[in-house]
Amino acid sequence: MAQTQHKVIAVCGKGGVGKTAVTTLLTRALKGKDETGRLLVVDADPALGLLYALNVRTDKTIGAVRDRVLAAAESGNAGEQCEVADELDYLITSSLQEEKDYAFLAMGHMDSKGCFCSVNKLLREALEQLVDKFDTVLIDGEAGIEQINRQVVEKVNTLVIVTDSSYRGVQTVHHIAGLIEAGNVPACEKVGVLFNRIQGDTRTLEELEKAAGLPVFGVIDFDPVLAQFDAQARSLLDLPDDAVSVKAIEGVLAKL
Repeated sequence: MAQTQHKVIAVCGKGGVGKTAVTTLLTRALKGKDETGRLLVVDADPALGLLYALNVRTDKTIGAVRDRVLAAAESGNAGEQCEVADELDYLITSSLQEEKDYAFLAMGHMDSKGCFCSVNKLLREALEQLVDKFDTVLIDGEAGIEQINRQVVEKVNTLVIVTDSSYRGVQTVHHIAGLIEAGNVPACEKVGVLFNRIQGDTRTLEELEKAAGLPVFGVIDFDPVLAQFDAQARSLLDLPDDAVSVKAIEGVLAKL
């Protein structure tokens, strides 16, 4: 396989703009390509929507691993704590679900028991070691962006902010841009906006870019075929090649 550059792509944005659909489309476009290399797809949203969009069948999550580490930490049993620490890499690796042309990892619920900085640090370090084994990592994040820095990896180098063209959607883009400028998230080589589900908006790409205040990676018009697949609970990986969204995502990928 061709030599690849390590790439970590995070997809974020406000709720309801189609982050998970975009991540699935990117997975479809990336998997199986030499330039992608070994692909890891991470569902960092506790709602686990990506799991259903990809039609992945697994009940293993990093949240469950964290709960096991926390239980050992709270038990006060030194032997149990050492045992779990020694098994941590294995526990995380066993949470991977190998699919055709990519691996899948679900983060699950990560903060149900409050802040345990030492445990989170241990977990993040183990996750980063796992991430380093892949050439391309694609992360479907929660609404917003803070959680990418706190719980997943600190090596995100491409940030895709998904939004619709509404006023509230664009304001969320400005909020995320402010977090980036304030240094609250990892420094990224590329940061841009992807306008999704556009319908009835006649603004040009230049006008959308001016409104967003960031480079625009692309525009995906409303796709009735994707909406039908979604309504029928069909995997978006099976979308036909001529679907509006599939053709649009290829142009986005070229900019990434």
